[in-house]
Amino acid sequence: MTPHLSVILSAYNEADNLHQGSMNVMVDYLKEKDFSWELVIVNDGSTDETSKLLHQFALGKPEIRVIDNPHMGKAAGIISGALAARGEIILFTDMDQATPIVELDKFLPKFKEGYSIVIGSRANREGAPMFRQILAQGQVIMRALILRLPFRDTQCGFKAFTHEAAKKIFILMNKINPPVVIIGPAVTPGFDVELLYLGRKMGYRIAEIPVSWRYQESRRVRFFKDMVDGLRGLFLVRLRSLTNAYKLA
Repeated sequence: MTPHLSVILSAYNEADNLHQGSMNVMVDYLKEKDFSWELVIVNDGSTDETSKLLHQFALGKPEIRVIDNPHMGKAAGIISGALAARGEIILFTDMDQATPIVELDKFLPKFKEGYSIVIGSRANREGAPMFRQILAQGQVIMRALILRLPFRDTQCGFKAFTHEAAKKIFILMNKINPPVVIIGPAVTPGFDVELLYLGRKMGYRIAEIPVSWRYQESRRVRFFKDMVDGLRGLFLVRLRSLTNAYKLA
């Protein structure tokens, strides 16, 4: 049976969050829903006990699937999970639950209104260091100038898609960005921007919804490198658009 909802998680060295019960919180929430669901968890080549803990957690639970990938980064993990997902609606979120899974309640009505993509917007970034807030504001300005994206927050790791929109967008993204094995933590600032750019280019209606968010220290975030990579990602999307790399079949 096709589940109504697929929840995608990309996990890299998440043993601490798993020990703290992050998966239990999500499953408890989903069990209360009156629709069918699945969890698709992509272990992104973790070097700690993440894979073991995930397989233990999924044991005897057919609604939970674990995919073991080599380490290719969070973006590749999300793409891998989205391509494997079967749900009518596909959500990706973070293992640390910086945006709590309960915020999905705000998203679901939007699909009934005819939206194909619904994204979270962290209106209140209380607790985030000043450098994170500066980086975020700079990204808003540059996204508008370079790509004319109208969104306040493209980088929130809480986004949902109809099955059709997810498959069409992520198949193309996987083709444009073939996954490669990497070493160490990695952030791909251009990933969220590119998928939203493609969503607009494909004509999908996109809703941006304010969500609760709490700052989580990330070993993946490095201010100057991420600032430069973010700008590079924006210009790369613009270049690909100008050179017709996003030509739709």
